Amino acid sequence: MGSLGKAIYTFGFWIRETGQAIDRLGCRLQGNYYFQEQLSRHRTLMNVFDKSPLVDKDAFVAPSASVIGDVQVGRGSSIWYGCVLRGDVNSISVGSGTNIQDNSLVHVAKSNLSGKVLPTNIGNNVTIGHSAVLHGCTVEDEAFVGMGATLLDGVVVEKHAMVAAGALVRQNTRIPAGEVWGGNPAKFLRKLTDEEIAFIAQSATNYTNLAQVHAAENVKPFDEIEFEKVLRKKFARRDEEYDSMLGVVRETPPELILPDNVLPDKEQKSSQK
Repeated sequence: MGSLGKAIYTFGFWIRETGQAIDRLGCRLQGNYYFQEQLSRHRTLMNVFDKSPLVDKDAFVAPSASVIGDVQVGRGSSIWYGCVLRGDVNSISVGSGTNIQDNSLVHVAKSNLSGKVLPTNIGNNVTIGHSAVLHGCTVEDEAFVGMGATLLDGVVVEKHAMVAAGALVRQNTRIPAGEVWGGNPAKFLRKLTDEEIAFIAQSATNYTNLAQVHAAENVKPFDEIEFEKVLRKKFARRDEEYDSMLGVVRETPPELILPDNVLPDKEQKSSQK
């Protein structure tokens, strides 16, 4: 954005702030008779000057998450509650089918001690655990970053590699495919088993399915939410012995049943019948 664009942006900001100041003054003049609406300034998607997030229509971004600036989120990916993806001084790219779980932080590097300009690139079908921190790093397809792990500038996590929960991966470290690294600082622990590699892909699929449920819940209108509250109260599960004494058979209404793909155990049982 050039000087003219910044000037227009600043002028628009002043106008908005002036309008809010006039509204507050009017409320004070009305005394005890005014109604003041509380406005939340939180924005799930936020521009930084001319940099704006690009989120696929089939991706889920939780209402309390913050996706800021030059950020791309691919098809079927999910950004969960409390996450911050801040692409202000560089870009962030999130592939398809990737999940970044609650309270995680993703940022970028404009400069560092090595003099490199580092974006953050996250591939397809990646799982980023709760409260992880990723800064100016690369996570390749179908990799796994555990809860509370920290990846510093220049780190590369190769395909089918795993960073253990709570690990601190130092700058410019490369974690080879098929290995588990953990500790502070992170070091090689062991090779991944075939079952663990398969779990990484399954974890991404599970979160994609779960994100669809959360996305549907977050767009429900108020009247539908209240209706479902009444249904839950009416069809609440009681003790089986209590129900048999009353001769009551309780069937859960379809509105309160989760899809089969969110409950893998249920899906397996139905396929066995």
